[in-house]
Amino acid sequence: MKLNFQTRIAFLYLLATSVISLLVFAFIYFMVRSTVYESLDSSLSFEANKHLLEIAVEADTVYFTHKKEWEEIEHKEVQINPVFLQLMGPAGQVMDKSPNLKEDQLEMGKGKVLDLHYDTKLKNRPIRQVQIGILEQGELKGYIVAAVPLEASLMVLTNLMKTLLILFPISVMVLFFISRYLAGKSIAPIATIIGATSSITRNNLSERVPLPENQDELYELSTSINGLLDRIEAAMEREKQFTSDASHELRTPLAALRGTLEILIRKQRNVEDYEEKINYSLSEVDRMSVIVEQLLFLARNDQQQSHQKQHRVPIAVLIDETLSRFQKELKRKQIKVSLEADESGDYILPYYYGNVILENIVGNAIKYSYENTTLSIRLENSMGECHCFIRDEGLGIKDTDLAQVFIPFFRSDALGHREIQGSGLGLSIVQKAVNAIGAKIAIRSKQGEWTEVHLRFVRQASAGV
Repeated sequence: MKLNFQTRIAFLYLLATSVISLLVFAFIYFMVRSTVYESLDSSLSFEANKHLLEIAVEADTVYFTHKKEWEEIEHKEVQINPVFLQLMGPAGQVMDKSPNLKEDQLEMGKGKVLDLHYDTKLKNRPIRQVQIGILEQGELKGYIVAAVPLEASLMVLTNLMKTLLILFPISVMVLFFISRYLAGKSIAPIATIIGATSSITRNNLSERVPLPENQDELYELSTSINGLLDRIEAAMEREKQFTSDASHELRTPLAALRGTLEILIRKQRNVEDYEEKINYSLSEVDRMSVIVEQLLFLARNDQQQSHQKQHRVPIAVLIDETLSRFQKELKRKQIKVSLEADESGDYILPYYYGNVILENIVGNAIKYSYENTTLSIRLENSMGECHCFIRDEGLGIKDTDLAQVFIPFFRSDALGHREIQGSGLGLSIVQKAVNAIGAKIAIRSKQGEWTEVHLRFVRQASAGV
């Protein structure tokens, strides 16, 4: 049998409360029963001990000395709860008894116990008795037996038992509905979560699960689900962006490559023409490879490079490696490099992200620098933070374009320098890498003169990436 979550909670709660209620009811019943019998036994012991003082012992005979007074009291007073008294010999023979017993007699208890309380019957009616030994100079002369009716007490206990037996199933049923209602109220946010998550599809990933008012486990669950949806939405957006960017950026080189190959097959050409067109095609293929690599970096989940974050190197080492890779371009444009570094050159950076940042910035600086100029790289340490300034002497960036340089595919004044190839993805990649390690980037420029990139690697970047 399948039960929903609400009913299962109600049943589990009911099971626990039923056991507790049963134990409480049993405790109440036995406490009342014990109290009733203790009260009866105390009264019987008192009566028996009181009448022990009114007993006379002659030879082997035991009898009451005030029996006539009892007879007068019996005729004058109405006894609602009469006390029956009886004297018995050591062998159990009746020697004397109270007038209210008339022709009846009380039964002797089993065993020669000097103080014994027990239940028995008188004319098939329940009574409670006490049997106390009568001693004369240490010798047992007989027993005094006192008894009272037990019907009223047993009726109280029976009524209590019936009441508890009726109350138990009623209380169980009431507790079940109450617990089911409370369970429903408690798990109501779960129904909201189910409804919200069921309605979220690929087309409305921006919707989120409403957060419960109480900041409990369900609040944490809702927050976790929303975090998961954020990551899924970001992944979907990266996928859409990659598809859109790839189709946009690869369309032109593919069209150029197709056109070049179509020209080659139209007619027979000499070797120089084939070499020229093939080299052009190879350059376009290389350009597409670079674009695809950059697009993949932008679309890649940041966590995929977590294994790279453990490999760290000083920033000075990264700068040297980067400059080494651009030696050919530096020589071709006759660009001098000015490097100033203090103790901040030992600042540790994650190799993967640091390499991505410096390669793109230094590459852009060389690409847009004039010939016979200087590329300045300056490292400074301030309050535990490393500041890296990379300044070129080149085309510069318009003031109106500075706010857009991190937008993918944006190129400042692209029509003014068509001879400089680029995809407009470099600074977008830099910004993503900078954000991944908790660093900061700022760009200043004067069009036609210089551009300076300021990288600030905060203390957290070196310790927690």
